[in-house]
Amino acid sequence: MLASIDWANLAAMAGALAMAGALAGVLAGLFGIGGGAVLVPVLVEFLRLQGVSSEVLTHTAIGTSLAIIVPTSIRSFRSHLARGAPDTNLLRRWAIWVPLGVIIASLLVADISGDVLKIIFGVVIIIVAVKMLANQKDWSLSSDLPRPAVTNGVGFGIGAISALMGIGGGNLNNMFMTSFGRPIHQAVATSAGLGMLIAIPGVLGYMWAGWGHPALPPFSLGYVSLLAVVLIMPMSLLFAPLGVRMAHRLSKRQMEIAFGLFLIAVALRMFWTAL
Repeated sequence: MLASIDWANLAAMAGALAMAGALAGVLAGLFGIGGGAVLVPVLVEFLRLQGVSSEVLTHTAIGTSLAIIVPTSIRSFRSHLARGAPDTNLLRRWAIWVPLGVIIASLLVADISGDVLKIIFGVVIIIVAVKMLANQKDWSLSSDLPRPAVTNGVGFGIGAISALMGIGGGNLNNMFMTSFGRPIHQAVATSAGLGMLIAIPGVLGYMWAGWGHPALPPFSLGYVSLLAVVLIMPMSLLFAPLGVRMAHRLSKRQMEIAFGLFLIAVALRMFWTAL
């Protein structure tokens, strides 16, 4: 397998991975997301150039994305926590339900079509983007979060969908919290903490699910490429605090517009790769 690697293309992709890591770090701090929407497409191309089989290509990209999200989310959350922005009560309520959704999804991931998931997720985030850009206050469902049974179910669903897509769940949580009267800055800060609840059990699940698969690329632990993690993670960690500073300098409306435009770009990319 090592002899078949195209080292020239691999070197070129290393630069792209480093830039993707920097962008993912900024996005983690700015929007409270893990950056998986940026990382997964880049990782797919990186692994393809290594000659990785399509049988494990998407799974490895998603598992690797989750591994990178772990430290990025931790650093982003600590920066937001220092400003007192996250809803720590919500995170405590989700401490069981979100990881449970992640674990179940990780066990089922091998039997689910990646293209179908991309299309479904693309439709969902287009709806989120329209809500953000339209700025219709009467779209809010309530002035506060729903009762615990509903909120816990939402946490479970966010964990499951995020694990299947290799993302930190920020897109979905930001929609949920802002739909129930919470300010966008608090939603973003809380999403940074949510990324930890998703990524840590998620990466362990992907490692276990892919352990010993014969088609895995070199330097892998299950569906996690250690080579890609080493190339991306330092830049992601370095740039996460920059995103946090940017988030707290923007107004609520500026955050909504920036987040909405970002989501549309992500959705279009997902549709493109799925069709």
